[in-house]
Amino acid sequence: MNIKTQLLELCTNYADKRVLGYKNEIELIKESIENNDKVSNEEDDSGNSKLLDDLEKNMNYLNDANKMREQLKLVRPNLVSDNAVLGSLVKTDSMTFYIALSLGKVEVEGSEYYIISLASPLGQLLKNRKKEDQFKFNDKSYVIKDVL
Repeated sequence: MNIKTQLLELCTNYADKRVLGYKNEIELIKESIENNDKVSNEEDDSGNSKLLDDLEKNMNYLNDANKMREQLKLVRPNLVSDNAVLGSLVKTDSMTFYIALSLGKVEVEGSEYYIISLASPLGQLLKNRKKEDQFKFNDKSYVIKDVL
């Protein structure tokens, strides 16, 4: 399995775990609301309002996690492009970036990779750059050694 496929799988697993976690949390909140409705009197609604707020937050998080999964479906690990695009592995003189979603630093087969979103400030800097291009981020200069 090539490194881009491994990194994509890592991203997909991360997104799937987030979706599952939010779905489970939503179910727990719904159960709590139902239980509160059965045992509380009508004058005390403060517990349910907090639960409803939590439910709304988690539904928004779930929506974001589902969007993340949809974005990952657009990544083609076998795509070959001279320019940095979604799914590219960008090797610089000091770091290697994988453009997919904002996940941060990971280690695969003893090497470090920084998984970043194309929408992030760094992703926007890398977008459509090619081998030998230079860019500056956080007062540090980088030279792109390869785009895979």
